[in-house]
Amino acid sequence: MADKKIVVAIDDSTEELMVLNNILSKLYDLRVCKSAVDGLKLLGTINVDIILLDIEMPEMSGFEFLHQIKKIPRLMATPVIVISGHSTEDFISHALSQGASEMLSKPVKSEVLLETVKELLEHPRKGGIFDL
Repeated sequence: MADKKIVVAIDDSTEELMVLNNILSKLYDLRVCKSAVDGLKLLGTINVDIILLDIEMPEMSGFEFLHQIKKIPRLMATPVIVISGHSTEDFISHALSQGASEMLSKPVKSEVLLETVKELLEHPRKGGIFDL
């Protein structure tokens, strides 16, 4: 079990977290959080290989979360996949400029998610340049 990559999924939707769990839990050590605030707390306690992130959440948005983790040196290069119901070109461009490595639309297709996670774990890349 220790050799599995750690994936953290952050989404306020229980249903979405269940979908992600069904897709990823056999291959990865999946940790789930129902808020960005809880996600930040969890990331303070573990080393994570990749983050799956919703944008529209109460308390703290996914964009605020991205801004916060990009201030933490050990998390700066951690790949983040934004999974959102928004899929306009402007939204995708904004997500990438804020530091997301990739953007997937809900409902996420299992084969697309698995391929994207695998690709980013093998060849990490971060999104835009950050003005911190």
